[in-house]
Amino acid sequence: MRSRQLGEADRIVTLFTSGRGKLDAVAKGVRRARSHLSGRLEFANECELGMHRGRSLDVIVSAEIVRSPWSQLVEPERFAAASLAVELVDSFCEPELALPDVYALLAGAIGAIAVSSAPLALLPRFSLRLLDALGLAPPLTVCVRCGAALTGERTWLDAEAGGVVDEGCRERWRELPELNERDLANLRALAAPKTDASAVRFDATPQAAAAVEELVAHHLGRRPKAVAHVRALAT
Repeated sequence: MRSRQLGEADRIVTLFTSGRGKLDAVAKGVRRARSHLSGRLEFANECELGMHRGRSLDVIVSAEIVRSPWSQLVEPERFAAASLAVELVDSFCEPELALPDVYALLAGAIGAIAVSSAPLALLPRFSLRLLDALGLAPPLTVCVRCGAALTGERTWLDAEAGGVVDEGCRERWRELPELNERDLANLRALAAPKTDASAVRFDATPQAAAAVEELVAHHLGRRPKAVAHVRALAT
């Protein structure tokens, strides 16, 4: 996911694993040209690692590449999309907490981004599916405040409440982004599981994409750093 230098030749790498979740480990000598780890612990690579326990951090002793999308991710839009997806997982997930569903989601997203001609368009769906895997998904069929069914005629995003509100629950003294019927239907399709036949499109309307970004920022408590790069490339 990321790394930082340690001493003259080592690195501390942050990994996201299927069995242990997020963890830091030391890659000794990885910065030396003849290191057997060199080129394997690159950003977004999926590897099988041999590790042993150290005093404070695990130590990586071997790495075998399972999938290496790096050569495809060097394209600016793909790199920005992959960076945001990784940053979200890194920011939301606690260390040493196994989240196999999130691991599978991230691995699938990186694979899709690596071959997509429009990688930035994949981010709203990934973000909604990540919120769902973390138990933070917004209800999109009922008003988050009163529980009444959303007809889609006039609805508003209330990120502070964690979802969508209807006309009766909208706090008129606050300026909330309005979602029309198409936007709401689009959000539902984006949030649908992959096996759901209703998920017929994965690109977001501008309002739906903005709503997802607001929800993520609310739950995270800040806007991800990679958002600035995504916006610069999208304009």
